[in-house]
Amino acid sequence: MNNDIQKAAERVAKLRAQADKLSAPLDDALAQLEKAERAEEDRRAVRAENYDTRVVATYKDRLQEMTESAHAARERFFEALSGEPWFAAYVEYRSARHKREYILSEARAAQRNLGQVCTVPDQRWTDNRFADDLLEHLEKKAYESADEFGEEMRTARSDFISAE
Repeated sequence: MNNDIQKAAERVAKLRAQADKLSAPLDDALAQLEKAERAEEDRRAVRAENYDTRVVATYKDRLQEMTESAHAARERFFEALSGEPWFAAYVEYRSARHKREYILSEARAAQRNLGQVCTVPDQRWTDNRFADDLLEHLEKKAYESADEFGEEMRTARSDFISAE
């Protein structure tokens, strides 16, 4: 056997022995890591199941609370709105539009009762864009608030599952 080959073979044998000596602790550490990861996955799965079970068990009560909160907020809104001078003016304006229809209806009926040809014009309805714009803006803000709530719920679930 060539001297260079013999030296290289001895070196390979030495390195292989060193690698075998070092690989045992590494294999043990890898096995421990895999076991710990499986244990964490199992723990998180149990916590996720516990959280989801609690959500299913309590959602009706939570939904009822949210509904009651919405009703109370709606009442507060109407109370506050009714006290606003601009709202009272707008109600007066829209009321006048509806009162016009009563006047026109009465005049049409009177002409019919008198046997006259109906010359009373039809009601001219005007679009109420103000309310549409107000509702559109309100819904946008409401969805933003609800989205924040949804994110808080997702975070709470994630934090619960991740907790020690």
